[in-house]
Amino acid sequence: MKWTNSFIPTVKEDPADAESISHKLMMRSGLIRKLAAGTYNYLPLGMRILNKAINIVRQEMDRAGALEVLLPALHPPEPWEQTGRLKDFGDTIFRITDRTGKLNVLGPTHEEIITSLVANEVSSYRQLPVTLYQIQTKFRDELRPRFGIIRSKEFLMMDAYSFHTDQASLDQSYKKMYEAYCRIFDRCKLPYKIIEADPGLMGGSGSHEFICPSPAGEDLFVTCTKCSYCSNPNLATIQPPKSPFNKGEFKALKEVATPGKSTIEALAAFLNAKPSQMVKTMICNTSKGPVAALVRGDYELNLSKLAKLLNSAVMELADEKTIAKVTGGPVGFSGPVGLNPVRSEHGQANNIITGSKTSALDASNWARGIPIIADYSVLGLVDFITGANKMDTHLLNTNINRDFKIDQTADIRMITDKDDCPGCGKPGLKILNGIELGHIFKLGTKYSKALNAQFLDEKGARAPMIMGCYGIGINRIIAAAIENSFDANGIIWADALAPYQVLIISINTSDKEIFQASQDIYEGLTSRGIEALWDDREVSPGIKFKDADLLGIPLIVTIGKGLKDKKVDLKYRASGVKESVDLSNAVKHIIGTMTKNQ
Repeated sequence: MKWTNSFIPTVKEDPADAESISHKLMMRSGLIRKLAAGTYNYLPLGMRILNKAINIVRQEMDRAGALEVLLPALHPPEPWEQTGRLKDFGDTIFRITDRTGKLNVLGPTHEEIITSLVANEVSSYRQLPVTLYQIQTKFRDELRPRFGIIRSKEFLMMDAYSFHTDQASLDQSYKKMYEAYCRIFDRCKLPYKIIEADPGLMGGSGSHEFICPSPAGEDLFVTCTKCSYCSNPNLATIQPPKSPFNKGEFKALKEVATPGKSTIEALAAFLNAKPSQMVKTMICNTSKGPVAALVRGDYELNLSKLAKLLNSAVMELADEKTIAKVTGGPVGFSGPVGLNPVRSEHGQANNIITGSKTSALDASNWARGIPIIADYSVLGLVDFITGANKMDTHLLNTNINRDFKIDQTADIRMITDKDDCPGCGKPGLKILNGIELGHIFKLGTKYSKALNAQFLDEKGARAPMIMGCYGIGINRIIAAAIENSFDANGIIWADALAPYQVLIISINTSDKEIFQASQDIYEGLTSRGIEALWDDREVSPGIKFKDADLLGIPLIVTIGKGLKDKKVDLKYRASGVKESVDLSNAVKHIIGTMTKNQ
């Protein structure tokens, strides 16, 4: 392709609203243009890279035995209502009404649609297993789209779904997909971690996430410097203290005025106290009713852990109205004292305090008042500071059992880098940001039961199909590649994703000798299947060199001054290594070099 026949609108300055490296460089190099918040146009160069990623994914999925389909982006709401996920997705799912007044949704994912399809077409164990995949646009109404194509409202995904007669068959397909993912990301030259993951709204049991370390990533993962442990923070467990309860003498409970001090930081400064001497009371809405979750002041509540503990599909921090109704006080001043009566019976409470195994909450807990669930970090505290459920008021010297009772204790906080590793038990944890590239799930029968996807087994009995689900963010492959391979001058593409393999720069296209040599090399490469971009613009060499580094094409061939010695200059973008080769041997040398590097 000649540059003058292409459409590559490069710009010098970073866009004002771009935060991440990939967002800045994709805009500057003319790969994308913003249409609106969370939606982007892909320009010709961007499409070439996108198609490279698509082809790699498609090749490896086909190699793994998956069959490609294409499902609609526009869905009727009924399958989503059957699984309950129309409610679970909440405002994230786009809802639109057609001209007849019928509600439709734009698919954020396709479990319901593929399961309905297979339920209508597959009836016997002889038709299983089968794995179907698609590469399709997804839509999610992100509250805060950011980082360009890393977190957008419209994005391209590969999503695959496998259907099985038994767990052993699912395990085999899961292994194939796991291996296919490794091949995909290896071919894209992406650094990635495979971590135990939280299935979240997808449901199911086993789950692994493929995550690319990057400061621009909005996902977190936990890794250990002493062992191979790597996990999602929602699955990183924290053990209870060995001696959690201090039975010493307690100071008298005292109410103090704390005007305007509704945060831990402000309260600590005002009372000259450490956050570790405080307890945060977080009122949360669940599918069973509101609960009060207690964590030490220097830790953060983990809503995912709390949701699993309560087996609740709904888990969110309560709004101001709910907090006022439950506690009688405003946001920022909630506390456990008075939320439920101090009970005279001590058996259950004492068992909980000492860390013994306890049963899950039931209706009786809510009957006594709002249940109080305490993180393990709270158990060793005495004379701590809590909210008083009154405006501008806190309580000093609060103590468990004397001033309030706990209904259940558990690990419900976010792990920190100061905690011991859940794998080896030693210090050395790191909590890093990453870009989620892919996620695989063992869904089980959640969707097949809800949507009546059954098969007849060898004995003629009906059973729900067992499912797996596998997703890859195609756009994120591109962003992650840039985030992990760039320098001060621009992008550095791996060969597999580069929009072109070679960039030919003619220093002066009006010079007949330079033009002819450039044309000969260009035609020599393209005729042999090499993807080459020829910068034949009538602009200064400085602009051409800057654009060359910005685009990040692996090999830059410069034709100019060296022609007096029958030489052309090569520069390898990744290493910066330069060499001069004979003009007569340039095409052969370039092809040989590229073949060697593949």
